[in-house]
Amino acid sequence: MPNILDLRRRIRSVKNTQQITRAMKMVAAARLRRAQEQVLGARPYARQMVSLLESLSARTSYRSHPLLVERPVRRVLLVLVTADRGLCGAFNANLIRAAHKYLMENRTKEILLIAAGRKGRDFFRRQSIKMSAEYVNIFSRRVEFYHAHELAKKIIDLYMSEAVDAVDFVYNEFKSILTQHLVVERRLPVRPATPAVTETPVDYIYEQPPEEIFSRLLPRYVEAEVYRALLESQAAEFASKMTAMDAATRNAGDLIDQYTLNLNRVRQAKITTEIIEIVSGAAAAS
Repeated sequence: MPNILDLRRRIRSVKNTQQITRAMKMVAAARLRRAQEQVLGARPYARQMVSLLESLSARTSYRSHPLLVERPVRRVLLVLVTADRGLCGAFNANLIRAAHKYLMENRTKEILLIAAGRKGRDFFRRQSIKMSAEYVNIFSRRVEFYHAHELAKKIIDLYMSEAVDAVDFVYNEFKSILTQHLVVERRLPVRPATPAVTETPVDYIYEQPPEEIFSRLLPRYVEAEVYRALLESQAAEFASKMTAMDAATRNAGDLIDQYTLNLNRVRQAKITTEIIEIVSGAAAAS
């Protein structure tokens, strides 16, 4: 059984850890607020861009742009968005598990991997997966649009050169502080919208020819989708980190209470033993 000195040392160590986890929680909460504002600002633009391209694809027979061409899917590019750091609960583990499941389900196809985030890069670097590119230290600071621009340029080059026939994304979508939705979805090629049976399609008049519209919008679409995925993942990471650090702080408080109770018991037992020795010595002397 540990003595009083050992228990005091453990209590002091846990208190120091509790201060660190509490500070990390506060930092994550502050960064989450800014990341959440970015996500809420990027979502409407990205959704309207998808809606516009799907609507335009359904209203024209023009499919000559390289990003619109649908080919038999033999080679797939998987874009995995993880965090650069840990201490965020099961955030990275869930993403890596989903990516591994995706690879197992598509083992008959040739898979190229782009890892955005250090944790996913480090895991799959040890596997026999062909890594096309890696982007680390994106989330160690604020995500900027030029990060998405570089990643989107790599995706567009691979698809237009026919190195891949489809592009899928795996990332965490931010829902709330306690909830993140793991998303596995295909982003290229762009498929025409299929209106519901009861829906009457609205016809639009476009001034520019379809090839000019697509040549301008499709690269912007890829950039917008990549940027939104990065922002969603960043906000989800901060939410997971805030939750994990809050749980760690509460667990440290419970551990401190337990060690304090054990310390009081050991100290009480020591005092009782000393009183018995004094009384016994006095009785023997008399």
